[in-house]
Amino acid sequence: MVSSGPDMKLFAACFTSLIATSFGFIVRVFLMDTWATEFGLSATQKGEIFGVGLWPFAISIVLFSLIIDKIGYRTAMFFAFVCHAAYMAIVIAAPTLVAQGMSGYWVLYLGSFIGALGNGTVEAVINPVVATMFKEQKTKWLNILHAGWPGGLVLGGILALLLGDSTVSTPEWLSSDWRLKVGLVGLPVFAYGALMLVCKFPVNERVAAGVSFKDMLKEVGMLGAFLVSVLIVFELANVAEKFGLKLGDEGLYVKVGVAAAIAIGFGLYTMSLGRPLFVILMLIMVPLAITELGTDSWISDLMTPVMKKLGQDYFGLLDGLKGAWVLIYTSFIMMVLRFCAGPIVHKISPLGLLAVSAGIAAVGLFSLSLATGIAIIFAATLYAFGKTFFWPTMLGVVSEQFPKGGALTLNAIAGLGMMAVGIVGSPLLGNVQDKEIDKELKANHAGLHAKIMDDEKPSVFGKYQPVDDKKLEGASAAEKAIVAETGNIAKKSALTTVAIFPIIMLVSYLLLLAYFRSRGGYKAVKLHEEPTAPTEY
Repeated sequence: MVSSGPDMKLFAACFTSLIATSFGFIVRVFLMDTWATEFGLSATQKGEIFGVGLWPFAISIVLFSLIIDKIGYRTAMFFAFVCHAAYMAIVIAAPTLVAQGMSGYWVLYLGSFIGALGNGTVEAVINPVVATMFKEQKTKWLNILHAGWPGGLVLGGILALLLGDSTVSTPEWLSSDWRLKVGLVGLPVFAYGALMLVCKFPVNERVAAGVSFKDMLKEVGMLGAFLVSVLIVFELANVAEKFGLKLGDEGLYVKVGVAAAIAIGFGLYTMSLGRPLFVILMLIMVPLAITELGTDSWISDLMTPVMKKLGQDYFGLLDGLKGAWVLIYTSFIMMVLRFCAGPIVHKISPLGLLAVSAGIAAVGLFSLSLATGIAIIFAATLYAFGKTFFWPTMLGVVSEQFPKGGALTLNAIAGLGMMAVGIVGSPLLGNVQDKEIDKELKANHAGLHAKIMDDEKPSVFGKYQPVDDKKLEGASAAEKAIVAETGNIAKKSALTTVAIFPIIMLVSYLLLLAYFRSRGGYKAVKLHEEPTAPTEY
């Protein structure tokens, strides 16, 4: 029997699965410094592990978007569940595997890779499902759905702090082992796994309207396929180089050539370059994702020095406050505001909301890079208000403007965003810090630089020279203080760098607003379902 309205039990299952993805994210943020110490990770390696926890998302979200209407949403969610369980098992086993001779960096890298595949599969399901369930209010309900992401950051972050933080009274047995925090991810994972077993999924809006598979592909076209392919090829080549496969001086041409060949094949099959507006939105998604998720990946680490001082000066805490409290605080604001997205979108349109958000985010990030003392709270509040509506509202715009694209357009742009964070955003913020420390020490403390710096390492941004933590252990207390202060300056520099991205977004959204105004204003495109189309399975 067909239900008369949206199945809120299914919505709850989608919401919970998104919480599971954010639990994995926040646990990684909390544990990265611990892993860096235990497994000897550089700042750039930390950024690469943050990154691999994000960019494989694109592989699974794009691939499942192509086949999900054939295999079914339930099968896809089973794959996601297996990936999340495997992630926990591998990371929890890391110390044992390292004791047996494996690289800690590669164990964490592999576990994060598998977990990210699960995350992408989750979004490949939940975004088109919710857009189909609430086809008359897509942007509103996608924002409500994506309140699950910051909600998971808040809940997971607080639980992680309760399992070991100097500002929270905790039994020693709870705070003695970081693997307990990884186990927290199992709470929402097993919850959504159980819920999905008893839910019925709607047929996608595109399928119900009788839009063919090929017409769905035409919405993306050759240009859209190239943007996705080039990022996937570049990152896979980067991983291959870590395993010893050297592409040499012609590597750039090889990577672009492979991506171009994939895109040309896609274009010849579809006979479409792609919808110009969709391609533009894909390009804007790059700075958007870096602004939100790239910064969130690093915000705990970047804000640790100033938060420590804030806790000591204003709250009398000997060890200060952890930088992660900034992420929890901003995530709480995001969670609350996303539930309120409906009336805001009704007032100023999705693109208007995105433009306002970009301007606020730019001011917030610049403020965070300069703020000290209690002003950090005000700067963090600005940043939170700015980033709140970015991701789900962009998904809403794509879903409203390109309903023929079904799951593919909706998830391709999300996948592109995650790849941008994983390939560009997170490594960039780590690389900025490594290079800033290298430059400052070389210019002002040449002897110390020669004493503690490691050999040059490769990265997607070229070679860099990080601090060797083992060499730093042999430095004097005064030398360590110099390095710590230089690192604090580098963290501020990283925040200033990322503030450029929302400025790019603001200009882009203002141009899009002018474009739609010239065409009579922003309006959602409607598809009409065929009378015989099935509604549930």
